[in-house]
Amino acid sequence: MLDLNYVRDNLDSVRAALAQRSMPATALDDFARADAERRRVIAESDQLNAERNTASREIGALMKDGKREEADARRKAVNELKERIADLDRNREEAETRMRELLSTLPNIPHESVPVGADESANVEVRRWGTKPEFDFEPKDHVDLGNALGILDLERATKITGARFAILNGAGARLSRALIDFMLDLHTREHGYQETLPPFIVNRESLFGTGQLPKFEEDLFKLEDDRGFYLIPTAEVPVTNY
Repeated sequence: MLDLNYVRDNLDSVRAALAQRSMPATALDDFARADAERRRVIAESDQLNAERNTASREIGALMKDGKREEADARRKAVNELKERIADLDRNREEAETRMRELLSTLPNIPHESVPVGADESANVEVRRWGTKPEFDFEPKDHVDLGNALGILDLERATKITGARFAILNGAGARLSRALIDFMLDLHTREHGYQETLPPFIVNRESLFGTGQLPKFEEDLFKLEDDRGFYLIPTAEVPVTNY
């Protein structure tokens, strides 16, 4: 999430940077209004607190001089100030909550080195590794190959779950498992990483911390209870929080 103070102090530059990502300025406009409201209530609250402190001193002096009725009248006014200050504190908290909610919906600001473009045609090739293979025949799509070899079953996976899911059979399943083992073995034995098996269910705070919430609320699988538990979308969530 973008830093609140940074956005507040650099609103125009943040607006321009997000415009490069085709991000509407509505959220920033709301942020600016919430920030203005927060500043207003803080200023009014400070003024009323100063008035309350002054009145409290006056009440003490009136009581000392035996002017009880005047002191009672001033005390009533002080109580009204306290109620107003409490209202302002609630308004400030609401404005700050609104500001944090708005910031949680904003994407990261692109680095100055990133080219600006409307689509992928503006992407810049940084480097190329290896040589693109050339064939003396028309290569088949991996789905066609998988179906022909009997290692991929999309039709029944769709019946079991839905579109865009797959079942791997035989060599396909073994290949998937082998790739997982290869990746883990390579990085834990040669690159200094430690293998870990985190929970596949996390709380709302963990998802918020890695940016899945609130943006992807509708795309996540949530447990139907009051604990706010979700199934993780990727290992990024529990590992990053860990």
